[in-house]
Amino acid sequence: MAAGRVVVVSGGTRGIGRVIAERFQRDGSTVAVCSRSPRDASLPQPIWHGQVDVRDREAMRRFIQDVAQRFGPPAVLVNCAGVSRWRPVEELDERLADEIIATSVLGTLWACSATAPILAARGCIINVSSLAGKRGGANNSAYCAAKFAVNGITQALAKELGPRGIRVNAVCPVYVKTEQLVEALSERSSPAQGQDVARYLDGFAATQTALGRLPTADEVADTVLFLASDAASGITGQCLNVDCGTLPQ
Repeated sequence: MAAGRVVVVSGGTRGIGRVIAERFQRDGSTVAVCSRSPRDASLPQPIWHGQVDVRDREAMRRFIQDVAQRFGPPAVLVNCAGVSRWRPVEELDERLADEIIATSVLGTLWACSATAPILAARGCIINVSSLAGKRGGANNSAYCAAKFAVNGITQALAKELGPRGIRVNAVCPVYVKTEQLVEALSERSSPAQGQDVARYLDGFAATQTALGRLPTADEVADTVLFLASDAASGITGQCLNVDCGTLPQ
């Protein structure tokens, strides 16, 4: 990817989004991130931050316009804002369903809607989805619904925006050990079912992956950077697993 391009990362202040944002910044891009929370003091100073709820269409439009006015039109949009929570379907309520589904689905739609008209030449959009967007899991109906939708948005927008020269792809990681994942797996409804989270993840890696390990956030970021690069100029509409062989396709 050429240095100096403007990159926008939603959910870019923690977890996988933070790693992606920092990686683009180290590669010489101008990076803007947004999150619902205030700026984290540990976020590298060159990364510009906006406090935005991605579920708010007008707020996302203002954020993208602000980025464009400050730095120029974005060349890359990475949609990484998301919420992962396990709940039995009978325990879902409107608040939790909205938090999970609207953050991923509306957050992705509104960011794409605001950014697509002003993307720089040969721009691209990369959505951070999940392996849960390709297969269902117990107590995970809302999150699976959200990520299946993100994959659908990815494929639809690849067709819609392709004639403008815009590529749209997604990455679908399996478990990536972040603070947010450990917190979610610690809940009683998660697949860990109350056992030690590290032990659960080790067991999953040993029995469910081809490589006997889980991917790292850096490996997800590497894949995102590849999809944003000229080396991936012929790739669009793809939802690429980053899963160490959990779901060979």
